[in-house]
Amino acid sequence: MPPAKSSVVRMSDTEIARVQMYLRKTLGNQKIVIEPPAKAGQSAEVTVDGEFFGTLNRDEDEGEVSYALNVVILEEDLPEPPAIPRR
Repeated sequence: MPPAKSSVVRMSDTEIARVQMYLRKTLGNQKIVIEPPAKAGQSAEVTVDGEFFGTLNRDEDEGEVSYALNVVILEEDLPEPPAIPRR
């Protein structure tokens, strides 16, 4: 028997609100906002205080639903490394 295929389904407004509440509580930041995708199969955009933070995808596999948050950090956005004291 072939493995079950996962399917990508558009998130409902209720799902988006629930995941947004979860992320706000878990990450301790009330400025997290999830923008719904324009079309089914596209990622939702996650912003923090109006700045793009990452993408959110909904996946359903064998009746189990999960959400994947993908955060991309550009090297140019990182702070300078701390100075390492000489010994």
